[in-house]
Amino acid sequence: MKEFQGRLCEEFSAGYYGICTVGGMFSAGATHLAITPLDVLKVNMQVNPAKYNGISSGFSTLWKEQGPSALWRGWSGKLFGYGVQGGCKFGLYEYFKKLYSDVLVDHNRSVIFFVSSASAQVFADVALCPFEAVKVRVQTQSNFAKGLIDGFPKVYATEGLSGFYRGLFPLWGRNLPFSMIMFSTFEHSVDMIYRKVIQRRKEDCSRAQQLGVTCLAGYAAGAVGTVISNPADNIVSSLYNQKAHGVLQAAKNIGLVNLFTRSLPIRIMFVGPVVTLQWFFYDSIKVFNGLPTSGGLSRDMEEAS
Repeated sequence: MKEFQGRLCEEFSAGYYGICTVGGMFSAGATHLAITPLDVLKVNMQVNPAKYNGISSGFSTLWKEQGPSALWRGWSGKLFGYGVQGGCKFGLYEYFKKLYSDVLVDHNRSVIFFVSSASAQVFADVALCPFEAVKVRVQTQSNFAKGLIDGFPKVYATEGLSGFYRGLFPLWGRNLPFSMIMFSTFEHSVDMIYRKVIQRRKEDCSRAQQLGVTCLAGYAAGAVGTVISNPADNIVSSLYNQKAHGVLQAAKNIGLVNLFTRSLPIRIMFVGPVVTLQWFFYDSIKVFNGLPTSGGLSRDMEEAS
């Protein structure tokens, strides 16, 4: 097994989890910031589908009625909210994957991937929820607030602390399945690419080859996770804009077919590339610090599981 040169810390040490957390914060925050215009359109398509009924026409309507600055509404929520979420999601996933691989010795790898990603996502969404509550309102209610600085006190003044967590359960409903499918698909895709396509062990490949595998597996993970999480994503937007008072009412108002299809094309358009870039940035930071890229269990983990 080839050792990485210039390694700052050993795997599964406190420093390792710190690097993973910082890498997750940067990768998630930067990529979500970059696709803010698409997210603004997506949310408006979910809340007002009659007015924003297509990608090109939706952008045109937003531009004409509210100006180009409208496309960047909620950018601070995207940057900081998803940065915090990404740090928790990636950092805790690495921690829980090692923890569960040591505890669940009689379970297969898929179980470890599922429970590790779910455990990490629970904490990540608690951190994200207040930012998301402000972001969605800023993006869909032009007179609500300009961003996080004036949005946070306004939500608290009108709805109290509960206003920040109105969408927590739908957020879990959207992100838990997405995260579980995404991480599991990524891990298995990495394993399949090395075994079936490259036919070499990861440790025997160059860093550039490893990052290429990361990108291919990341795109597959994003595409699959998007379809699974779309119904809950529609419900979150509906609840935050007070189109319904509860999950069941929101689902009934939207309709079964629309839950799965509304805003799906635009989500597929940006979620796949975003997830790919997240994994690329995340693994690039790990490689820069002398650590191996993501995917699969370490040799010690494989022996334990």
